[in-house]
Amino acid sequence: MEQGAAEQQPRTRAWVPAQAGPAVPRRHSVRGQVLTALRHALIGGELLPGEVYSAPALAERYGVSATPVREAMQQLAGEGAVEVVPNRGFRVAERGARDLAELAEVRTMLEVPALIRLARALPPERWEELRPLAVEGVEAAARGDRAGYAEADHGFHRAVMSLTGNRRLTEVTGDLLRRVHWS
Repeated sequence: MEQGAAEQQPRTRAWVPAQAGPAVPRRHSVRGQVLTALRHALIGGELLPGEVYSAPALAERYGVSATPVREAMQQLAGEGAVEVVPNRGFRVAERGARDLAELAEVRTMLEVPALIRLARALPPERWEELRPLAVEGVEAAARGDRAGYAEADHGFHRAVMSLTGNRRLTEVTGDLLRRVHWS
């Protein structure tokens, strides 16, 4: 940390979406809708690393109360996407090259042995079932849809890992992949 960096006040930023307007969450699952919208904003680069965003400002933007925004941001904090800044809001986490390399190394340590085991055990038709998920990710990447790609990629990897029958492995690798996508 640079000298004096701890003394700097975090900037609170009003969120302005990159496109015409944010998707407005529906009332039947406000927290879940807000969480999905915030994930897309993080992955899409609409919420910038190092910036602090207040729950009331985000809530106003989505047309909801601050409570579901705070709840969604708390979950994102648990996932490592944001950090709580007391009395200010939430700072979008910054990932350095070392962080990404470490995440990639851990994923490799978990996923490669699982894939080798699956390659020996699964018939070709089971692998073929994954093709639509892979195509979805390729198409989203071709469109430049970062959030769509991240969603499709996460779905593909979750489906592959679920073939192991190990719920914990699927959960842990999913969390690691999500942390990579925040970057």
